[in-house]
Amino acid sequence: MSQIIDARGKACPTPVLMAKGAIAQGAEAFTILVDNTTAVENLKRLAGNQGFAAAVREEEGGTFALDFTRGEGCVSCEEAVNSPLPPPGADWAVFVGRDIIGDGDRELGTNLMRMFFYTLTQSDDKPGAVLFMNAGVRLPTLDEQVAEHLKALSDAGVEIQVCGTCLNFYGLTEQLKVGMVSNMYDIVTRMQKAAKVISL
Repeated sequence: MSQIIDARGKACPTPVLMAKGAIAQGAEAFTILVDNTTAVENLKRLAGNQGFAAAVREEEGGTFALDFTRGEGCVSCEEAVNSPLPPPGADWAVFVGRDIIGDGDRELGTNLMRMFFYTLTQSDDKPGAVLFMNAGVRLPTLDEQVAEHLKALSDAGVEIQVCGTCLNFYGLTEQLKVGMVSNMYDIVTRMQKAAKVISL
């Protein structure tokens, strides 16, 4: 019988770290239980990055069971192999922890933020990733102008990661217009892989 990891009630990124711990200990197959769809998506992405297939089963009481098995054939595994992250020194990232630029007038700060992302879309030197946390998650959800700029960046190959815990906190999960719902572990890892990180 494979190992069962109960991560229900655990906040992001704990379920991912628990699954990663099992993989680090040599587990070839295990089941992890979670109780929210954000954790399901984060764990599916982890499975692909680590060479596992993850079959998802929805059980009673809002529980999701993900059966991790090491092997080939999952789409996410192929994506992980074919689209590796750039090595350190090859790119840069933008960390956005707020929805305006600066501490002065809010309207000015909003316009500056929109101008910043528009300028990025026009630049030949685009970041490898844009990472949103805290109030920053309002930009890819509530700000139509910024969302359009982010879509243009995404189409150009820029990674857009948005903190799932932050989306849940602000009640914005269903309003995400662009990017993937991410977690602290993935965001920190992406920052570590960048040659430099610019914070707004």
